[in-house]
Amino acid sequence: MKRLHRMMIGAYWGPLFITFIIVLFLFSMQWLWKWVDDLMGKGLPWDVLTKLIAFATSAFVPAVLPLAVLLSSIMTMGGLGERSELTPMRSAGLGLFRILSPLIVFAFATAAFSFYFSNNLLPIANLKFQSLLWDVTRAKPALNLRPGVFFGGLDGFSIRVGDKDDQTGELSDVLIYDHRKPFQANRTVVRAAKGQMRRSTDGHYLVLTLEDGRIYDEQSSGPRSGGNYPLLRGRFQQEEVRIDLSGLEMKRTNEDLFKDHYKMLTLGQLGYAEDSLRTQMTHRMADQDMGMRNTLAPLRKTDRPEYVDVSRRAIVMPVEGAADVRPRAADLARNAMAALDRIKQEREDRKEQIAKFEVEWHRKPMLAFACVVFFFIGAPLGAIVRKGGMGLPAVIAIIFFLVFHILSYSTEQMVKSGSLPAWPGMWISTLVLLPVGIFLTWKAATDSPLFDRDAYARAWSRFRAIFARNAHPSAVQ
Repeated sequence: MKRLHRMMIGAYWGPLFITFIIVLFLFSMQWLWKWVDDLMGKGLPWDVLTKLIAFATSAFVPAVLPLAVLLSSIMTMGGLGERSELTPMRSAGLGLFRILSPLIVFAFATAAFSFYFSNNLLPIANLKFQSLLWDVTRAKPALNLRPGVFFGGLDGFSIRVGDKDDQTGELSDVLIYDHRKPFQANRTVVRAAKGQMRRSTDGHYLVLTLEDGRIYDEQSSGPRSGGNYPLLRGRFQQEEVRIDLSGLEMKRTNEDLFKDHYKMLTLGQLGYAEDSLRTQMTHRMADQDMGMRNTLAPLRKTDRPEYVDVSRRAIVMPVEGAADVRPRAADLARNAMAALDRIKQEREDRKEQIAKFEVEWHRKPMLAFACVVFFFIGAPLGAIVRKGGMGLPAVIAIIFFLVFHILSYSTEQMVKSGSLPAWPGMWISTLVLLPVGIFLTWKAATDSPLFDRDAYARAWSRFRAIFARNAHPSAVQ
């Protein structure tokens, strides 16, 4: 490897890694802020939280790479220009493409990694993330007895304490409603003046040692049993209540239940699933058309009535059937319209489902190609502006990325709604920026003064001079 190549890759690798980590952290914090309410208060172990955040973070890698490439390429080339390292290279006869050649190879390698990650690693991470998130969001809150507040997270019990000492576990004014009997509601009540709370040795049970309390139990046979029934009352000096805590443990769901989701499939699996959905839709539409033809068959004219002389023969409908004709026709029409509405909604749902698979199929190569496009925007732009660091390069990168993100999101929604095909819709954001990259690369390769204010001032002066000559009195006849 030549010294120039080592220098360029060394100057490019650092900003790429730093910007990638920073942007990935920001995306992860945005996700964490969205789901923080579902994660708090459930006593999740650290290994579960670490896995959940790691799997969620991996989903942002393909989207973060283009922005990291754009920002790092501007910073690298801008820093070389700002430190006057780019000018000696150009003076020595090195063209822009010769200088950028190792970085171009690196950009294509980044695009290849992005595609490999999206197609091979991301589906596995998404599968584990979705199954784990499903279990976490449905896990019951951790045991947290707050004074004066009923806690109903335990299976079969509702507990309220008047006061609690977090250090010793001592409780006062304990009230327990026992719901373990079916259809008995709050008919078994335990109340104690004080108590002690601890966990069993294996941690599967909550042990409440209650003192100076009473038990009330209404003996009824069912929720609607009438008449008189006994009420049992008892008093105790000390009583131990064991409550099963297995209901608070997070139960894992079988990952196979999520494996057919479009985010858990590779490119080949997406294509196969899309073909299967289209075949199912075709068969379903044929069945629906046949059903509608059978439904509307009574409305068709099957026989042409014979012309008769009304003066000689009268056509009279039976009186008992005449009153039923119009209501039957109205019911038939309403049923047909309702069936058509259901068919229309089902077809729209099926088309939207197919569109989601198409969107995911195009997203993987599109984000990989965006890495290359953003490199050919950032590298020449940095060589032109000649500003490194996180100031102006960050502003320029954010502007381009916002344009890319807004176009991507808008066209993706249009594809899912069926108003735009998937092929142009998912690639519009990248194809719009591709001419910008070609233009900036051409300007940087030819040393055109794109951001030179003096050049624009000279062009404006020539433009005004042309209008001044046209407006001269001698030119007006």
